[in-house]
Amino acid sequence: MTQNPSRSQLWIRTFHPAPGAATRLVCLPHAGGSASFYFPASRALSPAIEVLAVQYPGRQDRRIERCLETITELADAITEELLPLTDKSLALFGHSMGATIAFEVAQRLEDHGIKLSAIFLSGRRAPSIDRPENLHLLDDRALLEALKEIGGTDAAILEDEELMRMSIGAIRGDYKAISSYRWQRRPPLRTPIHVHVGDTDPQVSRTEAQAWAQHTTGEFSLSTYSGGHFYINEHAPRLLGAISGRLADSVEGGPAL
Repeated sequence: MTQNPSRSQLWIRTFHPAPGAATRLVCLPHAGGSASFYFPASRALSPAIEVLAVQYPGRQDRRIERCLETITELADAITEELLPLTDKSLALFGHSMGATIAFEVAQRLEDHGIKLSAIFLSGRRAPSIDRPENLHLLDDRALLEALKEIGGTDAAILEDEELMRMSIGAIRGDYKAISSYRWQRRPPLRTPIHVHVGDTDPQVSRTEAQAWAQHTTGEFSLSTYSGGHFYINEHAPRLLGAISGRLADSVEGGPAL
């Protein structure tokens, strides 16, 4: 008899449980992405780091659920799921839209007095930099063409009409969330921020990435890689090495806050 998954199991996927790990790394997907995007990272980092991959509503096994179409809704829901998991050192990683959500979740966790080791933000400009984004207003064909240009989605999937028919609602909902997001000015985080970007990414310039520095009073670093928005597909070993190194240092040096 199949049991219905709990709410936490719906939101948080642990592909490689590592109960002995000192740190949990929560990974937040890009627009249209899913928790399974982080399966390779989970395999690579376990058992030293336990990777928790977030599954947003409206995709894969959650496709019948309503998409949350604002960053605020997503950040609020994810924070609620993470609060019971803060008995260990916690860090966040987010790529593209996931980076913005990670930042908002970090603010909420700090408001709860949670000590984060670090947040790792990839392929996204600082929230204080406003740039219009309206991909959600495109028709289906134009939206799919835009996704092809950005990369990160397997071409075979983009050409599969049935798969895209099931996915297009979530993709559009995510881009609607991105377009409506406006940063609310508030004190910077105390959590260290480490930013990673591709040097030819059309969605974030080096200057826009550097602007993340003003959003923390803790340590800040900016690392660039050859490639575009999905540089992470080509440079996963270097990126994961940088993350694991930073987290090892934070565990040895004590709490970040």
